[in-house]
Amino acid sequence: MTDRDSVPSPASAPEPPAEPKSPITLLQLSPLLIALVAFWMLLWGSVTPLTIITGIVLAVIVTRVLYLPRVILAPRFNPFWFLVFLGVFFGQLVAASFQVAFQAVFARRIQRNAIIKVQLRTRSDFILTGTSIAISLVPGSVILEVDREHAILYVHVLGADSADDIARAKSNILATERRLLRALGSRDEWEAVR
Repeated sequence: MTDRDSVPSPASAPEPPAEPKSPITLLQLSPLLIALVAFWMLLWGSVTPLTIITGIVLAVIVTRVLYLPRVILAPRFNPFWFLVFLGVFFGQLVAASFQVAFQAVFARRIQRNAIIKVQLRTRSDFILTGTSIAISLVPGSVILEVDREHAILYVHVLGADSADDIARAKSNILATERRLLRALGSRDEWEAVR
């Protein structure tokens, strides 16, 4: 018997036991269910018992039938910094609405737009998605593409006439990410971007 004969083949080698996946609890699903029901009511444009009940039924069906990848939600929640995030977000929303309305009336003043590449500092899918949504909801900026693997956003910015405008847009996106991390990110993520 040679040494080669005594080594077990890869096919016969014991495989490590697979980790059992714990089922997603209703508490973990509740933010998604609430968001789906709210979205359903927005689609119908009414808040009636029928839309609420049908929204709940459809939300449960969607979460049970369709494959949903596991997304690690916020490991912590800081109410004060979340209110700060919302306050700044709504302020930007109002200011940008007036700016876009002004640019629509005086379209000749817009000389150039830009597509900018912004490298985010976090790899969290939750923060990446939240940042993308917050940026897209503010008039004058649209997320064109998200490179999830490298945490890069490609954003179309309206009225970026100079290098200063582009730098300001990039810093605004990174500041939005920092506010979200401060409100919802883990302590390690927040320490990394401080």
